[in-house]
Amino acid sequence: MPTIVRLAALAAALALSSTAYAQGTYPDRPVKVIVPFAPAGPTDVVARLITQKLSENLKQQFYIENQAGAGGNLGMGNAAKAAPDGYTILIVSSSYTVNTSLYAKPPYTPDSFTPVTMAATSPNGLFVNPDVIPSKTIKELVELLKANPGKYTFASPGIGTTPHLSSLLFKHTFGLDYGLAPFPGGGPSIQSVVAGHTPICIQAIPPAVPLAKAGKLRALGITAKKRSAELPDVPTFDEAGIKGQEAETMQGVLVPAGTPKAIVDKLQAEIARIVRLPDVSAKLVALGLDPMGMSSPEFAAYIKNDIAKWKKVITNAKIPQIGG
Repeated sequence: MPTIVRLAALAAALALSSTAYAQGTYPDRPVKVIVPFAPAGPTDVVARLITQKLSENLKQQFYIENQAGAGGNLGMGNAAKAAPDGYTILIVSSSYTVNTSLYAKPPYTPDSFTPVTMAATSPNGLFVNPDVIPSKTIKELVELLKANPGKYTFASPGIGTTPHLSSLLFKHTFGLDYGLAPFPGGGPSIQSVVAGHTPICIQAIPPAVPLAKAGKLRALGITAKKRSAELPDVPTFDEAGIKGQEAETMQGVLVPAGTPKAIVDKLQAEIARIVRLPDVSAKLVALGLDPMGMSSPEFAAYIKNDIAKWKKVITNAKIPQIGG
């Protein structure tokens, strides 16, 4: 056999062996899961549901590190620098697709990661503290804000999140004057609204649903094409006569670029199965999340389209780049 043929055969055999090894033995030690936001927000909730099942199913510990800061950039930047061996996983929200346009120098690019799957998605909602804000509709809130320029502040789960951009879009649409207070995640921002410190927010709805049902928050509108099954009496913005405000917050799973395909495929299959399990699916739906489980190529296409969408919003709203 000619030398070049033998070398090609050896390379092919090594590749197959490597793939089989990666798929067969992974994971053989604990796996770090970076959540680039504070605990108790939507991304953290989804991550904890997934990591618990991964630990049970794959017989290794999958543990969460919350690395909040800079609208998710801190954790995403750290994950981008991790070894592409499957032992660092990143679970993100839509700030992953937003920050590439919102920040002048984000610490990652879409090429820094391989998409694994979109685990779930949820619309954003407009919520107020009913003890501070008397408004019962979106239009009543607009009238209140117009009559009191500079008096009120919106909370957001961080710069670059879709709720943050939705708050800016809402502000620009109606020419309103209000402050924006970014928090390091959905949990802290929604608690600030409940406490009355920042009594209004546009927020991914999972952490807000139980508080709205308990009467601690009043939901005024949903930024989606259809109403939320968990808040069926709350109209969409479109139903309220307010166009062009649609936005959702996805919860996606990524790994550093260069991670072996066998590991990516294994994680995708496991996570897609997990979010469709009856107990996990029920918990997600109860929080206002739609379970997904996209394939890796489907998620890659979604990311590409979402980056283009938010770039257009940022440009049209004339939102200045951060750090520019």
